[in-house]
Amino acid sequence: MTDPYWPRWREVRATEEGAVVAPDERLPWPQTAAMGVQHVIAMFGATVLAPILMGFDPNIAILMSGVGTLIFFLLTRGRVPSYLGSSFAFIGVVIAATGYAGKGPNANLAVALGGIVACGAVYVLIGLLVQAVGTGWIERFMPPVVTGAVVAVIGLNLASIPVKNMAANNFESWMQALTFLSVGVVAVFSRGMVQRLLILVGLALATVLYAVFTNGLGWGKPVDLSGVATAAWLGWPSFTAPVFTGNAMLLIAPVAVILVAENLGHLKAVTAMTGRNLDPYIGRAFIGDGVATMLSGGVGGTGVTTYAENIGVMAATRIYSTAVFVVAALIALLLGFSPKFGAVIQAIPLPVMGGVSIVVFGLIAVAGAKIWVDNKVDFSQNRNLIVAAITLVLGTGDFTLKFGGFALGGIGTATFGAILLWALLGRGAAAAPHERR
Repeated sequence: MTDPYWPRWREVRATEEGAVVAPDERLPWPQTAAMGVQHVIAMFGATVLAPILMGFDPNIAILMSGVGTLIFFLLTRGRVPSYLGSSFAFIGVVIAATGYAGKGPNANLAVALGGIVACGAVYVLIGLLVQAVGTGWIERFMPPVVTGAVVAVIGLNLASIPVKNMAANNFESWMQALTFLSVGVVAVFSRGMVQRLLILVGLALATVLYAVFTNGLGWGKPVDLSGVATAAWLGWPSFTAPVFTGNAMLLIAPVAVILVAENLGHLKAVTAMTGRNLDPYIGRAFIGDGVATMLSGGVGGTGVTTYAENIGVMAATRIYSTAVFVVAALIALLLGFSPKFGAVIQAIPLPVMGGVSIVVFGLIAVAGAKIWVDNKVDFSQNRNLIVAAITLVLGTGDFTLKFGGFALGGIGTATFGAILLWALLGRGAAAAPHERR
């Protein structure tokens, strides 16, 4: 008898602490709904922060995260527990393609959307190829030394944005420092879900302190909540159609390589946690993520990816039911249709966002280093050392190569440079036994 297309979630009651709920099982629906809310909260901070840093509408980003998660669920036959949220891998290339200054709506949003749609299309093609021949070729071209370096330079390339562009005076610089200190205090001294929501809780704490110093003491530009008061509770978000230009598409489409590496790592982590072999669904997962990214970019949203935050929640709760993610996606859909929610996000002071950005970009850079540590990358091997060293400097220094009217910026040159260096230096490694992987 063949497996049904959809999982027939068998109801279980996890009465014992640490009891595991498998992807094709579920808790009673009230508990499943509560878990769905927790997953929405877990992804909330990063999924909202990414569009703000690019000048996108947070309402659409939340809405399309829900839509994307449902698409992912559909195409993976409900077998892969994952949530799709806004990807930070797009931030650098979107800013480069649009010239976004870091505050308010992005005037060149449509151009970025065309690039995001193109990236999603490339991602789908990679997924179809993986579905046909497997993932071995990806792992050969992008071993941990390459993927770690590429992930690290995403954060390092963005570092100058909050430091140079999101604080107009000394008071705002101090507020940035107070913000990342708030996040650090929450990260180290809190426990439970508060600690898991360190970005969101730290941002809220810093915003309250900012309001005390500005609205209360008059030390800076006050927090303006007039937009929140006038915004409707329910309404349609502002959709935007993409505009397709060669430069933007060539600049943004290569992000698909980063998404592949990120998604593959997440799926391997979920496989290890659940004990279920998800390799047959890797191609489907890439296709689902790519289709979701195309649809999101087609209406004004960010590119999406599987979320480590939600994987962390699964690891903590040992509840891997895919039913939970259907509930989470439906909750995100409701939030996306609330203009008041969007107005609250837009009211966050820029220096506070700058302090949070410093933390987030730093965490991205460290996540790349963690890939090296987890995979025991050996930097006594010159091949690994040179690939990582050159990639980091290309990305951090925003090394740019021009091809006629097209310019490939730091993240692009770092990504392709890492892949090409690994392939080219492989000949020398093959000739020297001590350089073999």
